[in-house]
Amino acid sequence: MEAAVAQYWYNVQTHQVEKDAQSGWKSLIGPYDTFEQAQQALAKVQARNEQADALDEEDGA
Repeated sequence: MEAAVAQYWYNVQTHQVEKDAQSGWKSLIGPYDTFEQAQQALAKVQARNEQADALDEEDGA
């Protein structure tokens, strides 16, 4: 039997990475395959938001 693969989550309230979702779902971004990916969660969210805002501006929103 295979061992479960750990998943990592970024907690937006504590600003900490959690292994295997220790907090409620409303506080978490993820899952990510590695601790390092989870550490970059907010940067990814910010980059995606900036891209979406730029598209909105192009569309005249």
